[in-house]
Amino acid sequence: MKIICVGRNYVAHAKELNNDIPDEPVLFMKPDSALLRNNDPFYIPEWSNEVHHEIELIVRIKKLGKNIEKKFAYRYYGEIGIGIDFTARDVQDALKSKGLPWEKAKAFDHAAVVCPEFVSIDSLPDRNAVHFRLDINGKTVQEGNSELMIFQIDDIISHVSKYFTLKIGDLIFTGTPSGVGPVHLGDRLEGYLEGVKKFDFWIK
Repeated sequence: MKIICVGRNYVAHAKELNNDIPDEPVLFMKPDSALLRNNDPFYIPEWSNEVHHEIELIVRIKKLGKNIEKKFAYRYYGEIGIGIDFTARDVQDALKSKGLPWEKAKAFDHAAVVCPEFVSIDSLPDRNAVHFRLDINGKTVQEGNSELMIFQIDDIISHVSKYFTLKIGDLIFTGTPSGVGPVHLGDRLEGYLEGVKKFDFWIK
């Protein structure tokens, strides 16, 4: 399975990191070794002094697809979840300043948190306006709604499938809203999808 991630998919987040607004989805990938499941704790790597949280909606692909037209994209997923795209911001900034790829800052072990259970798209109040949030130590630090995405889920699936064949079980992280920031030893991260807690884990 693949983990495909979309960067800069919310205007406010792009602006908070002084990035341009993209005219097509910004894509990067993580290996399966980046997965962190089942509310296992996240251990801050010793080689970074600034690991940031980025909560995101995650789409799980249910059907093999290539060169998918946008109007048919809905056929390729039926469930959605939430997770964290952990980013070693200090490492990323150093790499970006040299024009180098981001993998060390984005694709490291356990940098892709995935909630234990996904929910059916059909069970949501509005599949085009999905609300989610991240609380750290009981305080809301990020809050987002899919209707504010620059590129909607169907747009992303169509675009991604031009370059990568989508397979059953592939995960697409759809981008983070504004409010990203560092995590610290002892923090408790709780993620909510439409008000229902979907993950709850500790930073160690």
